[in-house]
Amino acid sequence: MSAADITRTDETTHGAYQVAVPGSARPAELTWRARGSSRVADHTFVPPEARGGGIAMQLVEALVADAKAEGFTIEPACSYVEAAFRRHPEWADLRAPIPS
Repeated sequence: MSAADITRTDETTHGAYQVAVPGSARPAELTWRARGSSRVADHTFVPPEARGGGIAMQLVEALVADAKAEGFTIEPACSYVEAAFRRHPEWADLRAPIPS
């Protein structure tokens, strides 16, 4: 599975990154919703039979690549995306400011 296998939907107010998982009826996905110039990454799912293979990280990396290319920031509301941002401090400039 590669980044080329990931499909992206963008409905302006929400969207998703998805990739088919062989042997599963449900794709792996990362969903987001818009908030101003940010995307709130609110859910990541990988079918149980494909967990541990790096698929979720590939989805996050696709979101990060789009943020760099398109100029939006990311608010990691999903615990997996939050953990990915902690493991990758080089993404700090892509993180949406936390409202006070």
